[in-house]
Formats: sequence, structure tokens, C-alpha cells
Amino acid sequence: MSNCGSCPSSKSCNKEQSSCGVSNNPKNKINRIIGVMSGKGGVGKSTSTALIAKSLRKKGYKVGILDADITGPSIPRLLGVSNLRANTIDGELHPVISKDHIKVMSLNLLIEDENQPVIWRGAMISNAVKQFYTDVIWGDLDYLIIDMPPGTGDVALTVMQSIPLNGVVMISVPQDMVSMIVSKAVNMVKKMNIDIIGVVENMSYILCPDCGKKIRIFNSNNSRDFLDEMNLNLLGSLPMNSEIGNVSVGIYESDENLDDLFNPIVNNMLNSLNKIENEKYIISTI
Repeated sequence: MSNCGSCPSSKSCNKEQSSCGVSNNPKNKINRIIGVMSGKGGVGKSTSTALIAKSLRKKGYKVGILDADITGPSIPRLLGVSNLRANTIDGELHPVISKDHIKVMSLNLLIEDENQPVIWRGAMISNAVKQFYTDVIWGDLDYLIIDMPPGTGDVALTVMQSIPLNGVVMISVPQDMVSMIVSKAVNMVKKMNIDIIGVVENMSYILCPDCGKKIRIFNSNNSRDFLDEMNLNLLGSLPMNSEIGNVSVGIYESDENLDDLFNPIVNNMLNSLNKIENEKYIISTI
């Protein structure tokens, strides 16, 4: 049963409650839900999810991460909680809390051996994702970040139909082939009438260790053309370096370089999201 009072999208939703496919746990109060998506794997989607969540947390927001990448969950390792397990208290499932006070739910936090494969059909995977949203006691959150699996399959569709997303952040790299695949994901989001907050361009450049000059590995014109053609907002570009590729709690907390990289991206993300919500409010009052 839909619960409009606890739905993050209630203010911008035109659906009748009887026709809504979203179920909300009345014990949860989540202000905004943001999906992080990519057209393909290997572009840094989960790492970006973790670092966006950490940046939001450092700004003072209450943050959770729902790991919807059921068959390839990496969020527990990125948040430094892979040695912990989620607890059931009085029949209610509670998320694990990281050292920096980010609430986390992932399939790897429910199984004994994280190296064992998840050999499930699509329906079971989709149901698990829905239960991570409806059955987990997230409590009060300013932001719930959903790390979505790559591609445009069942789980991505389930998230968009069953969870009230306020918007999607797309992760890409500046290559023609990747841009073509990401375009499919962008078009899927648009067909589902969900707002795209913007694009984070990963592996965009390398920094010269001597002069600090940005060296573009790929043709930057292709990237600009892709953004213009899809009418997308660039939230920021990330370099190709070992600090991002090997991110962990220890490295992140001791290295301010990652803060410098992700703070502008998160600020742009919040500004873009506020703009989207303000435009919806103006339209609703006309």
C-alpha cells in the first residue's frame, strides 16, 4: 500500500494513491532518493556512489546507501563494512552503519561469504531490491543513494517503478562506445519520466605530475557533443588516478584530494536537484 505521507516524491506526484506502484514504510522518513546509474560496468559507478554519500555526510546530512547491484555488490567494501552483518531486531531488518555514520544495506551484508555468487533469476533480484527499500528500517534520512546495477535491465526498471526517485545521476566516461551505451540508460530514465540530475564524467583526464596540467585521454569534443545531444548537465569531471580507483575508508579520511574532487560535484548535484524541484513547484502552482 502506498503511503503518500512518507513518500519523498509526494509533493511532485500527480498519481492517485490507488494507482501508485510505490510502497513506503511508515517508520522511514526519507527526504530525497537519488539513483546512481551507468549504461555499463567498469566506469566507477559504485565508487562514485560511495564518495557522493561520504561528501553529503561531511556536509552534515543523514545519508544511507541502498546497494541495488545485487549480483555485483561492492558498496560494503567501499564503505569499510564488509566484515559486518545486518541485524534483525524484533522482526525488523536494520542497516549496517559505517564509521562515518552512513547507513548501508547490501546483499553482501546478509550472507556469510561475500565471495559466493548470487545465482537468482530476475524476479528474485527485483524483489530483493524492493524489500531493501520497504522492509529495511532506514529511519530519518536526508538522502538515500541507490547504487543501481549497470544497464537497463529488470532491476533498473524495478527501482524506477517501485521506488520514488527524486532524480538520477549518470556516471560515464568520455568514449564514443560508452556514450552510446549510456545514451540507452539516459533514454530509459526519460521514458520513465524521471529527472536526470546530471552526469559525472569519470576517467576524464590525467594530471601531469610535473606541471599539473590536465591531459585529456579521449577526445573532449565527443564528450561535449554527447552532453549537448542528450541535453544533459555535466556535474563534474574526475581524473584517472589510483586514489579514486583504490578508495577505502582509510585512504579517504586521510586524503583531502578526494574531498576537493567530489565537493564541487556534490554541490552541483544539489543545485541541479533544487532547480528541478523549484521548476516542478512553479509548474504545479500555475
